[in-house]
Amino acid sequence: MNNEITVIGGGLAGLVAAIACAEGGASVTLHEAHRTLGGRGRATPAPYVAHEGAHVFYADGPHWTWLTDRGLAGPLGRYNARMMTHTFFRAGGRLRRVPPAGFLRMAARTPFLRAPVDRDFRSWAAERFGERTAEQAAGAISVVTYDGDTGRLSAAFVWELIGRVFAPKRPAVRWPVGGWQAVVDRLAAHARELGVRVELGSRVTEPPGTPTIVATELASARALLGDPSLTWESGHYAMLDLAVRDDRRDAFIVFDLDEGGFHESYSMQDPSTAPAGETLFQLGVPVRAGERRADALRRLDALADAAVPGRRDRTTWSRTATARGRTGALDLPGRTWRDRPAIDRGDGVFLAGDMVAAPGMRGEIAMNSAVRAAEGALRAAIPSRRTEH
Repeated sequence: MNNEITVIGGGLAGLVAAIACAEGGASVTLHEAHRTLGGRGRATPAPYVAHEGAHVFYADGPHWTWLTDRGLAGPLGRYNARMMTHTFFRAGGRLRRVPPAGFLRMAARTPFLRAPVDRDFRSWAAERFGERTAEQAAGAISVVTYDGDTGRLSAAFVWELIGRVFAPKRPAVRWPVGGWQAVVDRLAAHARELGVRVELGSRVTEPPGTPTIVATELASARALLGDPSLTWESGHYAMLDLAVRDDRRDAFIVFDLDEGGFHESYSMQDPSTAPAGETLFQLGVPVRAGERRADALRRLDALADAAVPGRRDRTTWSRTATARGRTGALDLPGRTWRDRPAIDRGDGVFLAGDMVAAPGMRGEIAMNSAVRAAEGALRAAIPSRRTEH
């Protein structure tokens, strides 16, 4: 019986797909073009463990259950009193501990009010909550969309994200100790334990004859499969990683309702991500249409000055980066996740990643699509599974 499955791409989606296929009885080979696994889940090596964009897990979906059922989530960072008292909202140019009243009223409605798919968030929310509140909400959730004009996106898409992040409920955010790199390492080790053959520095230029899961960025999948339809809307984000000597004034989190920016410490809940006596932050702002990178970085600097007072005299390490077209799927009015490129491409080829037809946000899409792609690949590779389904 030929039960071989090929996985192309060793990021979060590829590793999850490889594990799911191996668990299903397939003989799996994973090809990764780089010399290291992880894709956008990689982090910089210690002593400063920094990610490419905001990286947290939400413990309210099937992706989290999949991880925890296998013991792959690992130890988690913990909330502490400083984190609770140093969370802020930037509105009207100043930091405040409580968001504007209009924003609070809006967030409270998310469990009870449905938003339309076919309208943009800005106009729909402005009718119900006022223009100012609509713009502030779009800015607050830009940390998830990475988009400089979140208000233009589908109202249903944005509304669901606001509900998941800001609705009054028990927080679902989880920070794995050691960052996502630690999760990637556990995934890779588990895959190898299951017999997955991992080929590093292996660039595949055409799909092999075996059932194949393409778990790459959409642009790479488009080139590999020669399919120009593999496109979707994504964001453009500027980032600053910053380590400073500790100061009790530093903010833990800042949601920037004015500029769409976001500031978060990773070391306050996970001290292993920075040297003793230092705090590691990541800040980001979405780059606006037509905006120069230098101008976006100036806005980022202003946010850093507000969130980390006196940081220029305390900085021990920093780096800047931008990400464009690889920040996860964004749904425009009239579209939902079901309209994104389909996972099953026919002829035994399947897609996985954060811009394909699966629910969730960013990395969740990658994991959920990987599990679905694995189910399809297993049916294609193992005849008995086709009859079982």
